Amino acid sequence: MLAGELYFACDKELASMHKNALELCEKLNSSALFGEEREETIRQLFGACGKNPVITRGFCCDYGNNIEVGDNFYCNYNVVILDVCRVKIGDNCLIGPQVGIYAACHPLDSKLRASGAEFGRPVTIGDNCWIGGSAVINPGVTLGDNVVVGSGSVVTKSFPSDVVIAGNPAKIIKRLRPLPHVDGRADV
Repeated sequence: MLAGELYFACDKELASMHKNALELCEKLNSSALFGEEREETIRQLFGACGKNPVITRGFCCDYGNNIEVGDNFYCNYNVVILDVCRVKIGDNCLIGPQVGIYAACHPLDSKLRASGAEFGRPVTIGDNCWIGGSAVINPGVTLGDNVVVGSGSVVTKSFPSDVVIAGNPAKIIKRLRPLPHVDGRADV
């Protein structure tokens, strides 16, 4: 599965891993879970996790252990990450509400698809990225550092660092350059 080859999600080991992820997501989405207990649940769910992770309610994933996030990860309401392959998200990333990050794929051939065979492609999101609300990141996409994805965009291909992308399918709408600093703060 992690190599991008065909697999069957009903496999006993995968089904057990999926059940564990669903239980941790349910715990994470509980309104009674706060502070250190919430962060510990995130660390149990994800394969790797940097400092200061925040995930709000409504989070769902397939396995969790295939997700790696860096420091200062912020994930807003109702985000879905289908992590049948690696999903790596860098430091200081903001994920807007109702975002879908999909590493999962299904075969184009209808007979093969009907057999239950699935496959995946890894997704990589660089440092300092902001994924706007209701955006979709498709399987196999890599986003460089400092990428901003406009709300509602469908990202079907990879993009370099320092760009704003938007649309369906997403395309570069602006190239970013470093902002001048005033009193230690960037002009906005």
